[in-house]
Amino acid sequence: MDKRDFDYDLPEQRIAQRPPARRSASRLLHLDREGGRADRAITDLVDLLEPGDLLVFNDTRVLAARLYGQKASGGRVEVMLERVLDSVRISAKIRANKPPRADTRIAIGDFMLQVTARRGELYTLTLEAGTVAALLDAHGHVPLPPYIRRADTPADLERYQTLWARHEGAVAAPTAGLHFDTPLLEALAARGVAFGYATLHVGSGTYQRLREGDVRSQRLHAERVAVDDALCALIGRTRAAGRRVVAVGTTVVRSLESAARQPGTEGRIAPFSGETALFIKPGDPFHVVDAVLTNFHEPQSSLLMLVAAFAGRERVLEAYAHAVNAEYRFLSYGDAMFIERTAAG
Repeated sequence: MDKRDFDYDLPEQRIAQRPPARRSASRLLHLDREGGRADRAITDLVDLLEPGDLLVFNDTRVLAARLYGQKASGGRVEVMLERVLDSVRISAKIRANKPPRADTRIAIGDFMLQVTARRGELYTLTLEAGTVAALLDAHGHVPLPPYIRRADTPADLERYQTLWARHEGAVAAPTAGLHFDTPLLEALAARGVAFGYATLHVGSGTYQRLREGDVRSQRLHAERVAVDDALCALIGRTRAAGRRVVAVGTTVVRSLESAARQPGTEGRIAPFSGETALFIKPGDPFHVVDAVLTNFHEPQSSLLMLVAAFAGRERVLEAYAHAVNAEYRFLSYGDAMFIERTAAG
């Protein structure tokens, strides 16, 4: 299994550079349980979901994780926060003309950071005064993905965040959730659809390219996950009633399937809090998720492989080719797919 098996032609003009006029204005490509395909709107979820179905959202909140500063030598530096370690320390990637050495000082506005450690491509930076929260509040930028080729704007502060975001820690949005606005959520609730929440703090490694060669031997970046007792109980009641568990985004799939892969669970969902580096590839089983709402993903990416594992590689690549030709909007601010598991799946 090579990453080139998951390639497709993505024209630059299909990559959404801005969100739609309103959250629920997105298009929806539906892959149904009989193996069919239909062009729909995201608001059609109200008809596609049944009373008693459970939508599981990721309630992580995106940090203002991109910072711009200068080294003492005057060289410009971009700091991309990966994780807040404590009130005065962060783990981050650094873009600069030359990799900074230990003890390098970086000024960001009136804050001063010092490089205190390095592990691979991640640096530990320590504030000489003040707090990380104050630094991000004063100078942080919305960490738009690298394929959005513009500077962030004040509008992104709201649009690159889900309505239910509450646990700070992500440096990229769980983008399938960006399609939901209050009227759509209210319509789904009136339909009898239940809502549940997991937490996965999306890291910048979500954009990391896979290496050449067999993907089965490769590992993904680790991300922090929390699946609590309340969600597990809700999933249990949904299953007992014969209804579906619908993951809103690949981050939720990863969260729930990680919780079901703990030692001793034998594929049953159980509370889980910790790190996951789960890499779901074609051929892997799914223990919890019956349907997925997801955006369109980059060629050769681990996220596309997860979707292919759920729905079948050929079926997914055919759907992507259709979406390109039908001028769907791709990636973080783009349109969505709703994928139901087929009877064979």
